[in-house]
Amino acid sequence: MPLIRNTSQKPSAPPPSHAGLTSGTSEERWAAARAAANSAGNVAALEAALSEERDPRVREAIFTSLALINTDESVRAVLQHVRSDDARVRTGALDALRAMPERTAGHLPALLSDPDSDVRLLACELCRSVPLAQMHEMLGRLLATESEANVCAAAVDVLADCGGREMLPALSQCANRFGNDPFLAFSIKVAIQRIASQRPDQRE
Repeated sequence: MPLIRNTSQKPSAPPPSHAGLTSGTSEERWAAARAAANSAGNVAALEAALSEERDPRVREAIFTSLALINTDESVRAVLQHVRSDDARVRTGALDALRAMPERTAGHLPALLSDPDSDVRLLACELCRSVPLAQMHEMLGRLLATESEANVCAAAVDVLADCGGREMLPALSQCANRFGNDPFLAFSIKVAIQRIASQRPDQRE
């Protein structure tokens, strides 16, 4: 009996399940993390995996999937990691939040008034992604009340790059409040010069 070649195609392998987010090799967890971006229903599984994951590449894939899902739940899943002691985790969280600016914006007032000064400092960077008027309002309030010079310096750095002329009085007042801090005074001076040198329409 002649041999008959089987020309039928083998069924393709199913996409990795999000159930594999916390088991298997790092490559399998990475694949599962990427596949989990296809449904908002996977946020809880991604959040749980993120708390346990130690592989930086897998962790990055989890952050990316949460950002791609882009829901209020995914923002909340990321926010807790802004407080991480691991600088790489904090960076991953900030990158994910920057990728969801509209949903992150509503959380910025709370972050900018957080009891932890490190959280307030990191929140200043997130202000770069919000509309200009909103950024001015939030950072103006921070410059008027913030007690930590390094947090003010972070806000000043953002305003030097993104701020408009209406922030000049707030910057000058902050310089007066921290008159004994030469570094902050210099940073504010540079920011004021940069903002003042812009055309009126350049920051719109």
